[in-house]
Amino acid sequence: MSEPAQPATPMVDWDLAVRLATRLAGDGPQVPRAEAAAVVTELREGADRSTGLVRDFTGLEAAAHTAPVLVVDRAGWAQANADAFAHVIGPLARNLAAKKPPGPLALKVGSRVTGTEVGGLLGFLAGKVLGQFDPFHAPDGRLLLVAPNIVAVERELDVDPHDFRLWVCLHEETHRVQFTAVPWMRDHLFSEVEALSATVDTGSLSDTVQRVTEGLRGGARGGSIVEVMATPEQRAIMDRVTGMMSLLEGHADVVMDGVGPTVIPSVEAIRARFTERRKGVGTLDRLLRRLLGLDAKMAQYRDGAAFVRGVVDRVGMEQFNAVWAAPDHLPSKTELADPDAWVTRVLG
Repeated sequence: MSEPAQPATPMVDWDLAVRLATRLAGDGPQVPRAEAAAVVTELREGADRSTGLVRDFTGLEAAAHTAPVLVVDRAGWAQANADAFAHVIGPLARNLAAKKPPGPLALKVGSRVTGTEVGGLLGFLAGKVLGQFDPFHAPDGRLLLVAPNIVAVERELDVDPHDFRLWVCLHEETHRVQFTAVPWMRDHLFSEVEALSATVDTGSLSDTVQRVTEGLRGGARGGSIVEVMATPEQRAIMDRVTGMMSLLEGHADVVMDGVGPTVIPSVEAIRARFTERRKGVGTLDRLLRRLLGLDAKMAQYRDGAAFVRGVVDRVGMEQFNAVWAAPDHLPSKTELADPDAWVTRVLG
């Protein structure tokens, strides 16, 4: 994957975004130093143990010593995602700058405005995300496990902490295996991001603002911010990305449910309580999830898992793994709801 150069003056004030996100997210639950160290050790061991469990269940073989595992706090997660966002929007920033370069003052003011907006988003998510695979970190990506959030949720759900930590590791390690065992996945994802950025032009910015405003007001095109700002061309790209991300998330959920009962005694209670938690806990939380597209994220887990189970039930895991052979083997958004159509197209 090529590493795009960053513009001299960024369109987002990333330092401001990280400072604001860190302040909004807070530190999380108070944990004695010795206990915190034990949690970090257990999460690292859980991720390492999960590699073999994922391999044995899926048949995916990840190369050794790739995509490091990092156990981070909320501030560390915010910084890691600011770095990833900066990488992802690099093509978009260059595209906009080439078409209509902003003046120095406009760029300075605009970068602080966008920095504030991104910081608010990161601050909201930094207190909720348990783990994440960052595919944009060179050279092979990295796995992030957010220790304070894992501890907070295991307490909130009142579940066995050791079981819960391994359960989280299973899901997130599956993502690490997906991207390291299927090396073209990172390049393909970034090519889709570049394709999306190429569809943005300065003439569409006012329309984009109008569509976002309509969404916030609950207009006819209401939905998440991501949905209301998409042009038809962008929607086609986003549909492809949705198919890919739903596959990855659903596959990880299937692995959790398939492996979990063999190594996690309380997995049924964890799954039931965690599924309820995914719905959001309050009115404001649900509103923010809707506007940020997190409701769609939950649908990805559900639809992707149904697709994986549908194919595996019909042809078995070995033939299902044809999905990892090439980008054109990935399911379309339509095929997610019709596993038989994917089987017919890819397996004949």
